Amino acid sequence: MTVTRIVPNIATADVDRARAFYADILGMTIGMDHGWIVTLVGSGHAVPQISFASEGGSGTPVPDLSIEVDDLDAVYARLVAAGQEIAYGPAHEPWGVHRLFVRDPFGRLLNILSHEAA
Repeated sequence: MTVTRIVPNIATADVDRARAFYADILGMTIGMDHGWIVTLVGSGHAVPQISFASEGGSGTPVPDLSIEVDDLDAVYARLVAAGQEIAYGPAHEPWGVHRLFVRDPFGRLLNILSHEAA
């Protein structure tokens, strides 16, 4: 048996707000849409992962989701243009990531990050 994917499911009565935030701002594409559920996917190839943490690093709370992007500055610009409140950062962390925290339309705390070049 092999786990091939883990997909967090977030309950909401307003799936359209998820499309607007995750597709329009973060640039994800719709992988599945049945009206009552929409699955948004990014690009790239990754091994399924799940993390458990007692804190979020640098004195931050544990985020609900971590989303890795290839250009954090571009995402930050989109968030600011959309009027989203940044909860933390952008910050260059000592463990080699550039990240920010923002809440999605459902109040979930997102850790949006890029790994910095070595």
